[in-house]
Amino acid sequence: MSDNTLPNLDARVLPLPSVELLLPAAPSRHAPRILLLYGSLRERSYSRLLTLEAERLLQHFGAETRIFDPHDLPLPDGAPVDHPKVQELRELALWSEGQVWCSPERHGAMSAVMKAQIDWVPLAIGAIRPTQGRTLALMQVCGGSQSFNAVNQMRILGRWMRMLTIPNQSSVAKAYAEFDAAGRMTASPYYDRVVDVMEELVKFTLLTRDVAPYLTDRYSERKEAAAALDARLALDAAVR
Repeated sequence: MSDNTLPNLDARVLPLPSVELLLPAAPSRHAPRILLLYGSLRERSYSRLLTLEAERLLQHFGAETRIFDPHDLPLPDGAPVDHPKVQELRELALWSEGQVWCSPERHGAMSAVMKAQIDWVPLAIGAIRPTQGRTLALMQVCGGSQSFNAVNQMRILGRWMRMLTIPNQSSVAKAYAEFDAAGRMTASPYYDRVVDVMEELVKFTLLTRDVAPYLTDRYSERKEAAAALDARLALDAAVR
């Protein structure tokens, strides 16, 4: 008979997952707070135009939105962290409960403008984690045929930033043909997919925002904290 004991686990910091803790007693009633980032500085930026369409949809679904303007954001490590644009971005990240990242595909990858914004938001600012547990929706615009290189890269980044990236995503091919002269997206299956993505983002945000700390609470981190506490208590006892 196999041995099912787990001698390497620290049982003190490993409670069983709880359905009760996934059901908040009083769900939040305020509008979901969504931050939108786009990845181009062009005057007619299709990633910005798509982001604006996403914002309209999010507001229709009852969300409160903010769009970060990446103009004048310095390159990562090219300015101190108290730079006004860096502080603006970090404060918006902390404010958000969900995010939308929209990048053009350039040379088969996300744009440098998009990556720079993500790089300025660290995994942790002191004890505060500005991305962990937040929901994330991904979109890209293509100058030619449809591709998913940028959204695939951003999905990896979202996981690295410990975000809850929703399953759906949007990639708009030949973006120049999908917007009218006024910058509004025309009716098409691409537009319908954007609607799908924003609706799903709002649903996932409503589902997870109250329990995000519990969902992202990790055994390895609890174990490390317990070890640090044990060491401090042992030191206190030794000096008495």
